[in-house]
Amino acid sequence: MNVQFIEQNGHPEYAVLPVSEYWELLKKAEMLEDEAAYDNAKAELASEKDELVPERVVDALLDGDNPIKVWRNFRGLSQFELAKRISKSQSYMAQLESGQRKGSIEVYRAISTALDVDVDDLI
Repeated sequence: MNVQFIEQNGHPEYAVLPVSEYWELLKKAEMLEDEAAYDNAKAELASEKDELVPERVVDALLDGDNPIKVWRNFRGLSQFELAKRISKSQSYMAQLESGQRKGSIEVYRAISTALDVDVDDLI
């Protein structure tokens, strides 16, 4: 590596190197960052703090389907089962999922707990 050091007060302050070597160092640094990000993501998945969500769930949410219904179906619950878990009626759940009714933040918190998702995933 062809590097020229510029000193200030007797100590190296700057390093000057050919542009081609700079780009190569930058490329290697970015590769190290990518490897670290990959290792972190892999460790998160192994720790089971995060879960993988199937493409069909993501597509349904992006298509504008009701998030409560999407997550409820993903968890394999009926409206009745989810309603029972949050001490509400099945008809109440149907109204929430159809948009005929708006739930309180307490209801959304209970649903998020029952479905094991963040409240933000439902709103």
